[in-house]
Amino acid sequence: MTGRPDILCIGSVLWDVIGRTAIPMRLGADVPGRITRLPGGVAMNIAMTLRRFDLTPAILTSIGQDAEGAELMTDVTRMGIITDHVYRSDDLPTDRYMAIEGPGGLVAAIADAHSLEAAGARILRPLADGRLGSPEAPWQGLVALDGNLTPELLEDIAGSPLFAASDLRVAPASPGKAERLLALLDHPRARLYMNLEEASLLCQSDFANSEKAALGLIRRGARRVLVTDGGRTAAEATGDSVITATPPEVPVIRVTGAGDTFMAAHVVSERQGMDRHAALARALRAAATYVSGETPR
Repeated sequence: MTGRPDILCIGSVLWDVIGRTAIPMRLGADVPGRITRLPGGVAMNIAMTLRRFDLTPAILTSIGQDAEGAELMTDVTRMGIITDHVYRSDDLPTDRYMAIEGPGGLVAAIADAHSLEAAGARILRPLADGRLGSPEAPWQGLVALDGNLTPELLEDIAGSPLFAASDLRVAPASPGKAERLLALLDHPRARLYMNLEEASLLCQSDFANSEKAALGLIRRGARRVLVTDGGRTAAEATGDSVITATPPEVPVIRVTGAGDTFMAAHVVSERQGMDRHAALARALRAAATYVSGETPR
């Protein structure tokens, strides 16, 4: 699929292997359930949600030349996501993510994004060689950036002329990688999307709720932040101004990808001209719909 994308999604695109069970689990449990494999990763989850809202994203990532990579490229392209600029490595395998979800949410997960990390700045070549931009004429528009990139690459991006005209929307890949975003915390063109745990780790503080976490991030230098807290109140802060909203109550069927869905829906809502309150409410509804097992639109 060719053409100019509406937004660039930079980061992890991989296979999600998710095991789900309705039975509560303890350490060492062996229970019946369902196991699925589908395209995933932070950048991919965001891109898929953007397609549901009729935007055309392009992914900048690393996908192997192996059989799993070929299948993944076919599936992603079939969804209407631009794959022309993907870095295809001969010696790096396609990345994978494995998670177990129980009735209370995520039980455990392992992210194998080593190929993305090893590819490093090579995934950004289309932004420098004229295909999507150059240092003299950088990409102007939306960029969704995920924290699966290495701290070194994220630091380079923070000061790179390739992103000097970008509207950067940034999300951690997981709480374990939240501190990678320190280099982008006070970036003048960046907006951060994270959950309460990730915000607490980034600020090295124990925040009681999303509103306090959002204001804490602003005090640390962030220009604009959105903090979610599962089914509890979420907050969005810009300067000294903070707004909050509570997501609708829904049964929890799945959790992997909920934060990415929230971010994508918020980006779409702002792009369509919604005000702060409406955009936050719509994003929370989309995430709740996703968690309930339905498809957000």
